[in-house]
Amino acid sequence: MKRYFLIIAAAVALWGVSAVDASGCTGISLSAKDGSRVVARTVDWAAEPMESGLVVVPRGHWHRVFTSSGDYGLEFKSIYGYVGIYAEYEPFIIEGVNESGLSAGLFFYPGHEDLLCEEPEDSQHTLTDMQFVSWILARFSSIEKVKKGLKEVDLVSLDHRIGSVHWRIAEPSGRMVVVEVVDGVPVFYENPIGVLTNSPDFPWHLKNLNNYINIAPGNAPDATLNNKLRLRSLGQGSGMLGLPGDFTSPSRFVQAAFFSSTAPMGNTGFDAVTQAFHILNQFDIPIGAQHQESMVPEGLPSATQFTVAIDQKGMKLYYRTAWNSNIRCVELKGIDFKNCKYQIRPLDQSRVQPVEILKWHNS
Repeated sequence: MKRYFLIIAAAVALWGVSAVDASGCTGISLSAKDGSRVVARTVDWAAEPMESGLVVVPRGHWHRVFTSSGDYGLEFKSIYGYVGIYAEYEPFIIEGVNESGLSAGLFFYPGHEDLLCEEPEDSQHTLTDMQFVSWILARFSSIEKVKKGLKEVDLVSLDHRIGSVHWRIAEPSGRMVVVEVVDGVPVFYENPIGVLTNSPDFPWHLKNLNNYINIAPGNAPDATLNNKLRLRSLGQGSGMLGLPGDFTSPSRFVQAAFFSSTAPMGNTGFDAVTQAFHILNQFDIPIGAQHQESMVPEGLPSATQFTVAIDQKGMKLYYRTAWNSNIRCVELKGIDFKNCKYQIRPLDQSRVQPVEILKWHNS
């Protein structure tokens, strides 16, 4: 329990000081011709390097929910084994997938502290926002079952100083929902475009896309002014002239919506994974872009600390980090979730970018 309080103190110091300025995540989804479904996202945090890692959770593992008072809340047992990526503390899963193919992820949602922080009298049913993803992955195989399960718990904020969050849940079928808390009540929004960023609320983002109805792939058609001056595109991609290019959440949502919707459908899940990483290159935030000169943190090569892609049919989790852009993969089908042990490991064994030195024959 002492370690838990130290983690909370660190999380408040890290996440709570400048969550609006430092946080940002961009999520997309793609399909492949073989029926594969890939969900992918960035995790951006510009304040300082996060202590993040991989966790493998077997079936039968018991979870304890930690609350703001220091008491234990809900205790639950894993029905499904899963693999996730955590931030700062192993139960705080940011993104993951379970052995049924259900994926869930947490996204920062600053300015929307609608979730109650006070614990109900019966703390045995208390589930905090920071452990919501691990609860989903451990217990459920579908969105409808998550909805039903939420009726039996009290979802509360771990600590408002950490900041507010919202979530996405995706099935291998392609169905995806966004979960946001409105007036203290979790609301499920169907996500027809498979995109999520941060604030404002998800319905606002969908409505905002109407402002870009003129955006289209390819080039804009030639035009003539006063029947005298002919106008034509000066380069490729003029059909997307007007697409926002800054790093704010509304702009990233618009970009992600158009880039993912115009991406060609690959043949396989791996094709979709590689395409997802290419698209998310657009959202790799250079260090310094979100800071004044005197506020740039040391030891952080990019505000985008890691990028994840999950092939829900192939049961593979891929990732790369700001320190090592090589893509690594965890194959869930190679894990015996019935007999394996609870395991954690850092995302990077060493925070140094490996470089392949090419060798040449001298004769």
